[in-house]
Amino acid sequence: MSEPQQPTRTQNAAVRLVMNAGSQIWSQLALPLLAIVLALVAGAVVIILTSALSPGKPMDFGLPLRAYGALLEGSLGSENGRVSTLVQAAPLILAGLGIGLGFKAGLFNIGAQGQFLLGAVACVAASQLVKDSDALIAIPVAYVAGALVGALWGFIPGFLKAVSGAHEVVTTIMLNFIGLALMSALISGPLRLPKSPQPVTPNVGDAALPILFGRDGHLGIVIAFLFVPLVWFVLYRTTLGFEIRAVGANPDASRYAGMKPRRLIALTMSLAGMLAGLAGTGNILGINHQMNATFSTTVGFDAITVALLGRSHPVGVMLAALLFGAMRAGAGLMQIQAGVPAQLVDLLQAVILLFLVASPVIRRVFRLRGVKSSLGTTETMAKTYGSEAIR
Repeated sequence: MSEPQQPTRTQNAAVRLVMNAGSQIWSQLALPLLAIVLALVAGAVVIILTSALSPGKPMDFGLPLRAYGALLEGSLGSENGRVSTLVQAAPLILAGLGIGLGFKAGLFNIGAQGQFLLGAVACVAASQLVKDSDALIAIPVAYVAGALVGALWGFIPGFLKAVSGAHEVVTTIMLNFIGLALMSALISGPLRLPKSPQPVTPNVGDAALPILFGRDGHLGIVIAFLFVPLVWFVLYRTTLGFEIRAVGANPDASRYAGMKPRRLIALTMSLAGMLAGLAGTGNILGINHQMNATFSTTVGFDAITVALLGRSHPVGVMLAALLFGAMRAGAGLMQIQAGVPAQLVDLLQAVILLFLVASPVIRRVFRLRGVKSSLGTTETMAKTYGSEAIR
C-alpha cells in the first residue's frame, strides 16, 4: 500500500493564503454585520413593547417577524420594490462616497446636507438657462452646475481647515444652516416660478433624466453606480488616492514624505462636496424635477451612517446604501401590512450608527479579536480638533 501523500509547500501556501484572506474579510465585515443584527434585535424589542400599548391587545411576539417580512417584501418582492430600492440608494451612494472619501483623508464631512441642497438648487438654475436646449445638452449642463456648486461648498471648510485649522465638523455644520437659508432665499426669489402661490421653482424641463427601467428607474441610478468603481480607482490605483490615504493615516509623516496636506485637505473636501452635489442633482433631475422653499431631505446625514457602515470603501458604501435604500423602499408596505410605523426605519438606522460609533465597546463585549474599528481613519479628527493650521 502506498503511503498517503504529504501536503506540498504550494498546497500549504494556498491554505495559508485562503485563511489570511478569510481573516481579512472577517476583520472588515464583523462589526458592520454585528451592528445590523443588533439594530434588528433592538428594533424587534421596540416593536414588541409598543404592540402592548394597543388597548385590549396582548403583547405580540410575532409582530417583528411580520414587520421585517413586509419590509423585505416591499423592497425586493416586486419589480417596483426593487426599482424603488435603487432609486432610494442612488443619492446615498454618491453622498456616502463623498463622506467616505473624507474619512480616508481623516476628515469628518458633516456638510453633505448643505452640499446636497445647493447642488440641487444649482442644477435647477442651470436647467432654466438651457431650457430651450436639447436633453443631450441640458442634462450635462445641469449635472456640471450641481457638481461645481457642491464642490465649492465643500472647498470652503477644506480651505478654512488648511489655512487656519478650523475644524471641518464645526464649519460644515454651520455651512449646512447657511446652505439651507440660501436655498430658501433663492427659491423664494430669483428661482421662484412666476404666479405660483407657493415658493417653488419651475420644472427642470428637458434636463429631466430619462426613465430606463421600471416605474421611475432613471439614468441617475446608473450614474451613481458608475462612480463606485471610479472612486475606487482614484483611491487605490492613483497617486492622488495614495496621498489622500496617507494624509488620513498620518499627516505629519505624509508632509515629511514630500506631500502637501493643505492642498490635499482642500482638494478632498472639494471632491466630497462634488459627490454630494451630484447626489442632489440626480435626485432633482430624476425624481422631483422641481424644488420648494421648504425642501428637506435626510440624505446628507444618512450618508454618514452609510459611509461608516461601508467602512469608507466604495464597494462597502454601495452595499450599505442598498441596505438603507431597501429599508426606505419597504417601509410603506411594512406600515400597511404589519401596522408598524414607517419611522421604525429611522430608528434602525440610528441604532446602527450608535453601534458603529460604540465599536470599541462592542469589540470588548463580544471579544472580537483582530477586528478593526468601524471608525477607521476618522479617529484622526479627534487628534486634529482645535489644532493649529495644517503646515
